[in-house]
Amino acid sequence: MTTIEQALNQTAAQFAQSGSDSPQLDASVLLCHALQKPRSYLFTWPEKALTDSELSTFASVVERRLAGEPVAYIVGEREFWSLPLSVAPSTLIPRPDTERLVELALEKAPQIQGDILDLGTGTGAIALALASELPNRQVVGIDLQPQARDLAASNGQKLALSNAQFLAGSWFEPLKNGTKFALIVSNPPYIDGADPHLSQGDVRFEPRSALVADDNGLADIRYITEHARQYLVAGGWLLFEHGFEQGEAVRAIFQQFGYQDVSTQQDYAGNDRVTLGQFTD
Repeated sequence: MTTIEQALNQTAAQFAQSGSDSPQLDASVLLCHALQKPRSYLFTWPEKALTDSELSTFASVVERRLAGEPVAYIVGEREFWSLPLSVAPSTLIPRPDTERLVELALEKAPQIQGDILDLGTGTGAIALALASELPNRQVVGIDLQPQARDLAASNGQKLALSNAQFLAGSWFEPLKNGTKFALIVSNPPYIDGADPHLSQGDVRFEPRSALVADDNGLADIRYITEHARQYLVAGGWLLFEHGFEQGEAVRAIFQQFGYQDVSTQQDYAGNDRVTLGQFTD
């Protein structure tokens, strides 16, 4: 007989030994998934014995995690900005650091009226966070992959956020000529293809096309920065998430294309994470 508490402790020990950063959390999330119960259930019934069927289901998802598969892909969901989002291997897993991009966009939004564009939207995390906080604004999310566009749209429907819409295509391609935005935000591919971190941890399972860019990870940032000028209203803002060592390079790209008030802001860990600039026409 194995109780909930025993299963959690044994699995957390396995995860810790395998190098997980959050072994106890991983174990509890996967057990909730296997039991189809909320986390409160685990704490309320620690002495409850698991059935053979429940143990078998739990063992199968534990095995996937021990093989390195991200918890978010196993359970099919990740919370971002307090919004439950479905995730899939066609998209990046939303990360807490990206909430800093949302915060900074929300700081700029009151300064200027107009719609908001999220490029490389993935699960729709950024677009939907902004749509939830700015119900009177229209938010458009674009992703190259139709599967990602469909997933983002599904997330928007589940959250009943009717002010968010999602399109498939390469960067600005799906937009009609003359379309203008007050804010353009993006968490684009920004990792150099030679970066050793690409072969480590959860990132091994994420779509490479959403991670890697040419020119030391700066090619997509450069492209968006140049072409965003056609789609920003005068006084509009462009904001990027980027790698913690890329702040100086990204600021130089903004300045090259004539943006004003360019700055780099840090994430919760004190690392350079978001660069923004204003297009003044």
